[in-house]
Amino acid sequence: MSSLSIRGVDPQLADVLKKQAGKSKKSVNQFVLDTLRERVGLLKEKRFTREYDDLDKLFGRWTDEEFAAIQGKIDRERQLDEDLWK
Repeated sequence: MSSLSIRGVDPQLADVLKKQAGKSKKSVNQFVLDTLRERVGLLKEKRFTREYDDLDKLFGRWTDEEFAAIQGKIDRERQLDEDLWK
């Protein structure tokens, strides 16, 4: 991988790059690389990271009480019977 230095970055541009990188939760370096790739047409769309919610209505949600009951059962079942392991 090669390196590239960019000279003449004024404080205003540097500040905008830092803010945009922070909003994107990326380093400034990664943000600049992604921006350059996008600008020249090299940024590939992520194909398998899309989130879907069209089936959400088919699945229920546990209440806190239901979760506690289920987790309690799991925890009880994970207890080892010491007499069986002697």
